[in-house]
Amino acid sequence: MRPRRFDLIAFDWDGTLFDSTALIARCIQAAVIDVGGTPPSREAASYVIGMGLMQALEHAAPDVPREKYPLLGQRYRHHYMAAQNDLSLFEGVLPMLGELKQRHHWLTVATGKSRRGLDEVLDTVELKGMFDGSRTADETAGKPSPLMLHELMREFGVEPSRILMIGDTTHDLQMALNAGCASVGVSYGAHEPATFDALRPLRVVHSVRELHDWLNLNA
Repeated sequence: MRPRRFDLIAFDWDGTLFDSTALIARCIQAAVIDVGGTPPSREAASYVIGMGLMQALEHAAPDVPREKYPLLGQRYRHHYMAAQNDLSLFEGVLPMLGELKQRHHWLTVATGKSRRGLDEVLDTVELKGMFDGSRTADETAGKPSPLMLHELMREFGVEPSRILMIGDTTHDLQMALNAGCASVGVSYGAHEPATFDALRPLRVVHSVRELHDWLNLNA
């Protein structure tokens, strides 16, 4: 077996491992309408995916007064919870994660989701015990701050050069750049891959299968 290039691999969740981008964008739009704001375009709603919830809603609904933010967050969660059982991992994610575990990589999640929201999905039978650690936006600084990755470095005793961040947004890749870590962008999530180049990912992949193959050869 060839030596590992990276000891720890950090994955974004929504739009990278979990096929939820379109639903999140629709829920943001619906929540803004519910509180009387101007609904953002699909592109604008997709852009904020990966940020913490309140940070995302602030960007997506600039005409909604701050005193309505708690209600805005409640309405978003209402719409998301009503449809979340229709969501699933992208096809091919479980075999990819299983092979990485067999090669003794530490697998972690760095996400804009809440701790409660992430724990609910990680507690499913298929994912139980798959990840060694995680950070969420409500327990540390949100992306693109490097704090999530810095905390994972300290927890696992890993240097920046031995960490790979994988995500579908510029927020993910900017976080990796800010932390001094390598990154890989996936084009099938929230952000257009043309925006990734300035953030110097090692690779931009266009499917889970391509990501799996790249990791087999390069991680």
